[in-house]
Amino acid sequence: MDIAKILKPEAVRVLGHMTSKKRLFHDLGEVAASVYGLSAAVVVDGLQERESLGPTGVGHGIALPHARLEGLERIVGVFVRLERPMDFDSVDRQPVDLIFTLFAPKESGVEHLKALALISRTMRDPGVCQKLRANAQTTTLHAILTEARPQAAA
Repeated sequence: MDIAKILKPEAVRVLGHMTSKKRLFHDLGEVAASVYGLSAAVVVDGLQERESLGPTGVGHGIALPHARLEGLERIVGVFVRLERPMDFDSVDRQPVDLIFTLFAPKESGVEHLKALALISRTMRDPGVCQKLRANAQTTTLHAILTEARPQAAA
């Protein structure tokens, strides 16, 4: 699995101040709708449903919200870099500024987990995160993410 197959360049955004997760999920839904043709309302509902099970803020300023959606044929992603970090109820209680969101078909099992693991390994790389935080051009952010080569799980 390769991030370039999951994340279209148009699905990478830099956003200003976010006031809440709900607002962020709404914006993520709009991006997913415009880039992948998904229903923004279904995306928002899926993200909120998953978040109700427990926060997807994984620490170090990173969140990995995800949802399984009906009618989706393959795993797709949206990446957002926030200009101002926001509270995300992360495990380390630190605000979040790097958000990689995954959407998977409802019936995907192992593939969804493999994609989450790939994104998690990539986003755990301090060098990748440093580069992402140092750049505000969406084309550069996409290149950083798709060129990253995460270490395989031990």
